[in-house]
Amino acid sequence: MRLHALASSSALAAVVLIGGACAAGPAPHRPAVLDESGPQVTVTRRGDRLVVDYRFGRDAPVWAFMDSALETDTRQPWRPRQWTVETPGVVMERRGHYDIVRSADGGPVPREVRFRVTPKAVDLEAEYPTLLFSNGAVALPTRQLDVFALDSVQAADAVPDDLNRVKLDGGPSRVTWRDDSGPVLFNGRRRDALTTTDERSYVLLGEATVTPGQGLSTVIDPNLPPWIGEEIRDFAPHVGQYYRDRLGAPGAGGDTPIVMVAWNGPTERMTSMGGSVLPGLIVMSFEGRGVTTPQAEIRERSRWFIGHEGAHFWLGQTVRYQFADEAWITEGGADLMAVRALKALDPAYDARNELQSEVDDCADLAKRPVAQAGERGEHRAYYACGAVFALAAEGAQRQRTGGDWFDFLKPLLRQPDGVLSREEWLRGLTRVSRDPSLRVDVERLLDQGAADPSAVIARLFQRTGVAFRLVDGRVVLN
Repeated sequence: MRLHALASSSALAAVVLIGGACAAGPAPHRPAVLDESGPQVTVTRRGDRLVVDYRFGRDAPVWAFMDSALETDTRQPWRPRQWTVETPGVVMERRGHYDIVRSADGGPVPREVRFRVTPKAVDLEAEYPTLLFSNGAVALPTRQLDVFALDSVQAADAVPDDLNRVKLDGGPSRVTWRDDSGPVLFNGRRRDALTTTDERSYVLLGEATVTPGQGLSTVIDPNLPPWIGEEIRDFAPHVGQYYRDRLGAPGAGGDTPIVMVAWNGPTERMTSMGGSVLPGLIVMSFEGRGVTTPQAEIRERSRWFIGHEGAHFWLGQTVRYQFADEAWITEGGADLMAVRALKALDPAYDARNELQSEVDDCADLAKRPVAQAGERGEHRAYYACGAVFALAAEGAQRQRTGGDWFDFLKPLLRQPDGVLSREEWLRGLTRVSRDPSLRVDVERLLDQGAADPSAVIARLFQRTGVAFRLVDGRVVLN
């Protein structure tokens, strides 16, 4: 999952976007591949720049980067803005949904290719971003360097944006991480030498301090305003404990997660917060003058963020979705987990207001098929409509057993293959509600959309006992 909150210094408004693979699950599961070896890559930090050296084990006309997300604000590819090809005769360009490298003369790409990288902190759609720290340290996602081979430039145009549905001629890159200034940081420990392959996490190059804590370790930018660092250290363990009490220990990510927080400086007229979650790791970044002094809005959104991202240790890592168009399962479900946890920990929390935003946004975005929202750049639909579906499931659970969303969710986390599919989620809804018509309406919004989504949502809520009223055609929660 990826979340970004941005506003002027006078207010903080949340704009929620998909991570894992948010995004998402938090990031889509990487597909099965044909070549298990992958290329050899070396990443070396030299001052404020990185050198990335690829050594390909065979010839190919084109190599494409699996992580070819667009920048959230501009919807432009991020890599060509940060990576410069230093190997003569090699061209980087965008084709279809992917950044590719090819030879200028149309022949095979040279076996060895070097890039010079000037990392920048930008928000990405459905992928994990680079983190920059105010002291010059940089943290990179370990899977940012994966590539696959193609037979031609034209073939790149035909590759779909959802790689979970195709077999690829490539595999996880074997990456060696180096820092000219000293050891690198990975999973909370410093290492003189580090090589990663299919691990999904961050590697930090540069200076950083790990602070162990009760059930939580932190890696916090030394210049982050102290008040927000103290808030994170205090609040995050309580959220994780609540989820463990309701759902048991997570099946992935471990019992002691790490929170890594970057500070991009006190930029004038800005208050910005973003981040994502990976196995055992929550990453956050803050920027703006508005963050330098305590503010209730920032505190509220940071708590919401930790609640949502922490939920993904269960819904997103214990189980994940299978295909990108099923992201509503984990994103909307994590939203409702966060709402219920925050209300339990803080009785003053306005859960109804948060859920009303979900209902309103789903009613607006479900006029077109929710399952294809990612293709349109409308990732918010996965969160909002996923939360609406979760509310209906919770209502059905309450009618059946007096339980809540966690009671509906707990049995669905026991998937032997670690995948919670759309079919399994919908079967769970029918099993609890004993009303097959609920599934029909959910699938209608997923696959077709509706001219009047509010009417469909109202029918779902009416049959599952979710308290609401219709006001001029708008579904208003009671």
